[in-house]
Amino acid sequence: MVTFIPEDVSSRLISHDAAFEPVRRALVAAASEGARVFPAVIASASDPRDRFSIKSGSTAELAGLKVGAFWHDNPARGLPRHNSTILLIDQDCGRIGAVVEAAAANAYRTAAADAVAAAALARPDSETLAIFGAGNQALYEVGALARILPLRRLHVVARERGKAEGFAARLAEQGVTLDVRVSGPEEACRAADVIVTATPSQAPLFSAEWVRPGTHVAGMGSDGRGKQELPVALFERARLFCDLPAQSIEIGEFQHVRARIEGGALTLTAIGAVLEGREPGRTSPDEITVFDSSGIALQDFYLGQFLLEAARAAGDT
Repeated sequence: MVTFIPEDVSSRLISHDAAFEPVRRALVAAASEGARVFPAVIASASDPRDRFSIKSGSTAELAGLKVGAFWHDNPARGLPRHNSTILLIDQDCGRIGAVVEAAAANAYRTAAADAVAAAALARPDSETLAIFGAGNQALYEVGALARILPLRRLHVVARERGKAEGFAARLAEQGVTLDVRVSGPEEACRAADVIVTATPSQAPLFSAEWVRPGTHVAGMGSDGRGKQELPVALFERARLFCDLPAQSIEIGEFQHVRARIEGGALTLTAIGAVLEGREPGRTSPDEITVFDSSGIALQDFYLGQFLLEAARAAGDT
């Protein structure tokens, strides 16, 4: 029998605190033997403005797939543009064991990857964050980082000034209070201890020379061919990390330096290996670290399993 967790249940059970540990476990699993993540399918619907993706994989514990969708006209229908559905496969028989609607949970899951990496790579005294983007995901990124770093100041960089100016109020609704200012790209980068990009950009959002020694940089928006948020020149000055190297060089931020990584000119490390202690993270206060999150299916599986167990415990199944 298939267990179904609807959106209203999963959104009630999820939080930044709840998402952190399942995503950490998924990133560790991704860097371990036996885990498999298969190439992502990125497609369009009948209307090419509507898009969906399929990400799949397996570990010794879990197997399944996640269907993510972006439907451009949904706000006019009173629905969110972004949707996410996790399907967990019963490995005893191959049937679908659970279906979890996870639109809200997906935003927490993505932000949790940022937070897990920052906990391992950012300077622990980081107080100033620069966020590129003022949309829904950017809001979750700030909330997740504020939970694990002693943030005091936030620079918001966005194309739409109105969105940027309303960012502080939207953060306060989530219980996050920071000194927020709307800034240009250079001002934000030069002031930041941590820089996070959460946009659909296809070109670098800032110059490498603006990034100070000791900064941690996270690219959260590159999850398809042609997307790019970070300047390639930055990679020469930094140590490079990602959720899954094989996927990052295909559809993530490091697709733009794939030949140099495969040729050994640049070294790319899976963050899970750092979390397990098999590879070093930050090695000095002046080191620049870069983390690319292209988003992997294992994150969805571990989060889906958490939501399934939490729903059962709450009597919601």
